[in-house]
Amino acid sequence: QVQLVESGGGPVQAGGSLRLSCVMSPYLWCMGWFRQAPGKEREGVATIFTRDGRTDYSASVQGRFTISQDNAKNTLFLQMDSLKPEDTATYFCAANRGGYCPSLNNLHYTFWGQGTQVTVSS
Repeated sequence: QVQLVESGGGPVQAGGSLRLSCVMSPYLWCMGWFRQAPGKEREGVATIFTRDGRTDYSASVQGRFTISQDNAKNTLFLQMDSLKPEDTATYFCAANRGGYCPSLNNLHYTFWGQGTQVTVSS
């Protein structure tokens, strides 16, 4: 059974930073961060193929967000800088054992965390 537990969300002012964490058991090859705002579809934000470190980002966060991993701690991170009000959403980590990776397509992921809320105020 795969378990993913996110943490690190919360309120922040525009221009600020947050770091999200996702502890994953067991650690899988393909991992990503997604977000969903009320009334909107789930959006891929950042993804990483853990075997070689290849990453991909959505255009909306490129240059502001950084996905990384700590293999020893089975943990995935999302460093979010220069946050904007439009970044407000529930953020989910997701994982898959294989398949096409890195991928920002949520259909490519089987396992999901419960989500953590990020609220950016102007």
